[in-house]
Amino acid sequence: MAIEKPQKRIGIYLLLVLALSSVFYALIIGCGHLAGAQGMYVMGLMWSPATAALLTCRITGKPYAELGFVWPRMRWALMAYWLPIVYAGVAYIVVWTAGWGHFGNPQFFAMVAKDFGWTNAPMWLLGLGSLLVYAIVGTIQGTASGLGEEIGWRGFLTPEITRAYGFTGGTLITGVIWTSWHLPILLFADYNAGTPWWFGMSCFAVMVIGISFPFAWLRLRSSSVWPAAILHGSHNVIIQLWLTPITGKQGQITPYAIDEFGFMLALVAVVVAIVYWRKRAQLPATA
Repeated sequence: MAIEKPQKRIGIYLLLVLALSSVFYALIIGCGHLAGAQGMYVMGLMWSPATAALLTCRITGKPYAELGFVWPRMRWALMAYWLPIVYAGVAYIVVWTAGWGHFGNPQFFAMVAKDFGWTNAPMWLLGLGSLLVYAIVGTIQGTASGLGEEIGWRGFLTPEITRAYGFTGGTLITGVIWTSWHLPILLFADYNAGTPWWFGMSCFAVMVIGISFPFAWLRLRSSSVWPAAILHGSHNVIIQLWLTPITGKQGQITPYAIDEFGFMLALVAVVVAIVYWRKRAQLPATA
């Protein structure tokens, strides 16, 4: 018998997410770092929400097509791609301007020169060239891994939780769930930026809950999970692979200001959340 009530579907889904994710939590925590098994433990963890979503559809009779696999209009894909570049770029420009970190970390340029095989390239080419590689090829790779989370959080959970609690309430709840899902590897592995756990966790929670609003808005507005996956990939790549590594330490404040565990991205995420919350009237009536 099909289960139509969204609260029941959500309950089944969350139980499956917890069961599947626990396997990879144990593996990651056991080895102590995210690079365990050459990153395959993390990939398994990131695809646990998608697996749970597919299983929940099977159990409850929800059509797989409702997960939003249709390709969206190009405007939504482009918005998803550029949005993290804009909000993260603003956050880091403030950091560099305020002197909380400096642009042009020599260690980053040395790493790029070695890993990319550009040993004789000037620094401007190392910076620009690495940005282009990460922004194009890296985002494709990031979207592929982020899709595992997004089929679950946005493909399945966002429409169901919006039906149950509305856009505002549902997105806030999703943000809390998404944050909580990260906590085991934040607290017991090396997914942090070297700040006290309570500070990093607080900033991370504010950032995740804040960016949950554009994630949910794009999913509902486009009727597709792909913008959320692209947004996820673009966010991870531009921050984790370029903006944070290219920022050099400038005093004790730098780790408190940058990355997903610093206060600047958290503050910018609040602004982004307000912008997309104010656009909620543009969503379909069912949202």
